[in-house]
Amino acid sequence: MKRYALRLVSLAAALGLWQALTSWNIDMWLRFSQFPTVTDVARTFAARVSGPDYWTDLTDSLTRILAGFLLAAVLGVATGVLVARSRLAEDLLGPVLEVIRPIPAIALVPVAILLFPSNEQGIVFITCTAAFFPVLVSTRHAVRALTPMWEEAVRTMGGGRWRILGSVVLPGALPGVFGGLSVGIGVSWICVISAEMISGQYGVGYRTWQDYTVVDYPGVFVGMATIGVLGWLTSTAVELLGRRLTRWLPRTAYVPGARPPRPDRSDRSVTPAAAPASAPAAAEVPGGARSEEARDEHLV
Repeated sequence: MKRYALRLVSLAAALGLWQALTSWNIDMWLRFSQFPTVTDVARTFAARVSGPDYWTDLTDSLTRILAGFLLAAVLGVATGVLVARSRLAEDLLGPVLEVIRPIPAIALVPVAILLFPSNEQGIVFITCTAAFFPVLVSTRHAVRALTPMWEEAVRTMGGGRWRILGSVVLPGALPGVFGGLSVGIGVSWICVISAEMISGQYGVGYRTWQDYTVVDYPGVFVGMATIGVLGWLTSTAVELLGRRLTRWLPRTAYVPGARPPRPDRSDRSVTPAAAPASAPAAAEVPGGARSEEARDEHLV
């Protein structure tokens, strides 16, 4: 509860600073006098929420994101596993993928307009391309980092390629896969908003650009806040799903700022001199054995 309260205080402090700088028209190196205040943005947001266009834009953007991201997740994981496990696939697909990967997804807008008959399909293509490469790279590195002993153990018990894929490769690479998915969903939001600004009809990005063209700056900030909240919610959903699917992984008991427990010295009643010579070292100092167990438990 203290951590959540601290986060709320941090958010409230940021909003308070924004309100103060814009209300007092602070103009130093940065010109806050041209910014809308928090109250202006809140009034515009309340007016937008009460109308149907806001929810239509929200639904359209979420539909485009989910379609492109799910397609990128399937293709990225499959291609990453294939490239990491097959030298032939790496030789055939690797050069092409590495040439295309540095190209910004937003630069593919003209390609999408030429390839697809509708703007909706083009926006989904751009969103998919943006999320595809983070998932691909993360999956490829996660599969290559797996220890060979796991695969050898499955082969020893008579398992084939598909058994290795289902029992070793995919479960072992899940943490890396979800790391790429978490990055990919954020990149997808960036590119879908940019694509909507250029060639979309409806959507949060389209509405934000329209507000900018008519110099409605509170509306622009409403769009920015909506994009930020949606991006945070979808990224959190991906991370929670990843934690649920990797519950079998060992978790550390690390708490930021916490110190490891000190060894218990209260019951050292037997000294090394009084103990028998044949007794092991752990029996000579019971407190020392317990301290080692406490240390091991802390590390686990």
